[in-house]
Amino acid sequence: MNVKMPDFNVKKLVKEAGSTLSRVVQLTEEKLGTSEKTEFDSHFENLCERAECTKNWTEKLVRNTEAVLIPNPGNRVEDFIFEKIEKKKPNRLSNLEYLGLDMIEAGGEFGQDGAYGSTLIKVGQAEQKLGQCERDFIGSAGMCYTQPLKKFLEGEMKTILKEKGILETKRLDLDACKNRVRKARSMLGQQTAEQDLRIAQSEFDRQGEITKLLLEGISTSQSSHLRHLHSFVEVQVRYFNQCVEIMNGLQRELASLGGPNPYVPVGLPDEKSNNDANGSDGGGSSMKRARVLCSYDASGSTELNLTANEVIFVSECNPPNPDYMYGKQGLLKGLVPRAFLEMLDD
Repeated sequence: MNVKMPDFNVKKLVKEAGSTLSRVVQLTEEKLGTSEKTEFDSHFENLCERAECTKNWTEKLVRNTEAVLIPNPGNRVEDFIFEKIEKKKPNRLSNLEYLGLDMIEAGGEFGQDGAYGSTLIKVGQAEQKLGQCERDFIGSAGMCYTQPLKKFLEGEMKTILKEKGILETKRLDLDACKNRVRKARSMLGQQTAEQDLRIAQSEFDRQGEITKLLLEGISTSQSSHLRHLHSFVEVQVRYFNQCVEIMNGLQRELASLGGPNPYVPVGLPDEKSNNDANGSDGGGSSMKRARVLCSYDASGSTELNLTANEVIFVSECNPPNPDYMYGKQGLLKGLVPRAFLEMLDD
């Protein structure tokens, strides 16, 4: 049986080997300081530095964001493998959802009619909701932020690095040709070397323009990254608002069951919150806790809406009002009717 041998272009192989050897010699001589090196202009060098800085920080931001979204390193490795083999990632439950399932199961074992068992079930259901919100947040954050940044690194940035590598090769070829022109001893040898130099200079200039255009595109990429960052913040705000809403609802529900601790609305403290906690509304009036006896719909913008069994801070109006008190409900402030309040502090 005749075996067909692959065709080799010997001349091409020899030429490529010679070019590679010439580049190695040129690079070595540059390192030793025995050969001149073509330098890029300051604008080009600044573009290269900015591209390198963008690459390094984008890689770090992606790693840190993924570590926040998926703290378990094993899960991150698993997701990376599924991504590389282009298969759908596993739809795993979050730790909050596992906790919620255990609480619901424990509540069933302890008895739904008992206070502890029924409360465990309600808390477990809230934990499940939090876990679902967390999973939705992770997915949304990946789509709007980390995935576009990774796409930039694996696409545009890889292209820039590839073209920079080609430019460096062209630069070595150009400098090697310059050395041959300087070392040429015969007229014929000098003509041949000069012709090679013109070709090398043309290829170097062309590759330099290509690389420069790609490097200048980094500004456009950073503008896109800015939009992705804004989207990430919006997703994060929505996620935390959902969590606060779920926990406020849970606290109200537990308070309606007559739990050991009164309901206090969850909210971010303002600059006077420390004064409130110490019994002051910031204006010198003493604030005390009061339980809302039944729900109340505000009749105007100066009043607060009240929910039965919630606990708020109140103080006397200035000047005193026989029908109303000044109330603080989380971040909200306004008038509340005395008839709807039961004072908890003397």
